[in-house]
Amino acid sequence: MARRPATPAGAKGRITRATLVLAGALGAVAGAPTGAQEKTADVPYVEQGHARHVLDIYTPASRASRKRPVVFWIHGGGWQVGDKSDVALKPKVLTERGFVFVSTNYRLLPEVTMEELVGDVAAALGWVHRNIATHGGDPHRIVVGGHSAGAQLAALLCTDERRLRKADVPARALVGCVPVDGDTYDIPKIILTAEHRQAIYGGAMPTFGHRQKFGNDPEKHLDFSAVTHVAKGKAIPPFLILYFSGNPDTPAQARRLESVLRSADIPARSVGKGDTNHGRLNDDLGLADDPVTVEFLRFLDDCAGATPP
Repeated sequence: MARRPATPAGAKGRITRATLVLAGALGAVAGAPTGAQEKTADVPYVEQGHARHVLDIYTPASRASRKRPVVFWIHGGGWQVGDKSDVALKPKVLTERGFVFVSTNYRLLPEVTMEELVGDVAAALGWVHRNIATHGGDPHRIVVGGHSAGAQLAALLCTDERRLRKADVPARALVGCVPVDGDTYDIPKIILTAEHRQAIYGGAMPTFGHRQKFGNDPEKHLDFSAVTHVAKGKAIPPFLILYFSGNPDTPAQARRLESVLRSADIPARSVGKGDTNHGRLNDDLGLADDPVTVEFLRFLDDCAGATPP
């Protein structure tokens, strides 16, 4: 496996920094000012780490009188593909609203195990908590979000305090969670659903489906499920769970997670959208006329309290 060389002294200045003036072309959200953003690309979050142990940081170009809330984003891709650049409108829209936006890479299956993959994302979150203040972000106002596979990872990190402790992230530093169209908040149920469907309608069982990706062990399937770790009295942040209503699995999983969270007295709401698909639901977050965007931005403002640009 390729390793990332240690960052030599003075190399920080060579990290790509670009001021991106993005006005009009992507469309503006009603009420949000247009402006510039600064991007710090390919920041290593593990010393002498893998080539994928890097993240991108987007900040408003203007200075603020206090630290800004942070959105930490985890890309999707079935835990096998994907990249931190798959952020669509989110950096533009959120930096215009006064947020710092971070998008992380992580190592992928089958090169590593699921445990190592989750550990990478937790390590990236730990780096953000320790270092984001130098980029104008508030380490105690972090919203964790992600799409598809990233939704499972986001929900898991926000409910499993063991992984947060290992990454030196206090649970109360997380003020919100936004999983987008995930189908693996309760992994045993999705495995049973998928395999039952195959048995009824025919077709070969997957050789590298959810059962195998999550370790082919019932205990591991439970451990990687966010619903397993939800309990009353834990410092679990509010959830906004978004899903595409045309897929039978993601609405069921969203409602399952919402129900478990609410039973533990944790604020949670699931919101579906029909006139879209799995990818567009994520890519359209930020469009002015998108009703899911309205819910997304309201949730972020309510739980994190944006700092004006």
